[in-house]
Amino acid sequence: MEPITRLGDVGRYLLGVGETVVVPDESTQHALGYPSLFLLVVLGSLVPVVPTGALVSSAAVVALHQSVPPLSLLVVCLVASTAAFAGDTALFWLGRRGVGSRNGSRWLERLRERAAPERLAQAQRRLREHGITVLVVSRLVPAGRIPVMLACLLARMPMREFVRGNLPAALAWAVTYQVVGVVGGSLFAEPWEGVAAAVALALVLGGAPALWRRMRHGRERLS
Repeated sequence: MEPITRLGDVGRYLLGVGETVVVPDESTQHALGYPSLFLLVVLGSLVPVVPTGALVSSAAVVALHQSVPPLSLLVVCLVASTAAFAGDTALFWLGRRGVGSRNGSRWLERLRERAAPERLAQAQRRLREHGITVLVVSRLVPAGRIPVMLACLLARMPMREFVRGNLPAALAWAVTYQVVGVVGGSLFAEPWEGVAAAVALALVLGGAPALWRRMRHGRERLS
């Protein structure tokens, strides 16, 4: 009995029960997977509740088990970074409409709701000190993107300047979470094990800072 070793294997026997399992070939996986990854990352950029980092890490694990891993990893990186760039740029454009409008906009209000006052003040200070380079750091720091974007909006940063800083930020973000996926996926032989490890690692990296801030604020209130 030969195990299923690649995502492109077709017609393998599973568990010796005599039932064949048809697994989509790589071209079908690519046709479905890459557009899905793009749309989900864009959605996660616009509505920051989708764990986009975990998605990129999972896609990197799957790419490791393709017939040409370097090429698949390159495509995942390009798709993820392009989607993150498009989503951030669209959100900034929607926020600019709110800043320029007398009544604001629901997008601007959502950004305000998700940016704690102390985080916003810190982002504004760093923006004044470091300029658009702070966009790169904000993309890599969990929960750092929204306060910095709101600070850019309140400072009335031109769209062209934001795009110039957002491009390397999106690329650095995609590469970082792809490395997380490669590390997690290389530790296990089975793709699903690598995906589970990569998702867990990405979620820990994304949630640990927020958990630490809550614990710190709780100690401050008690003291």
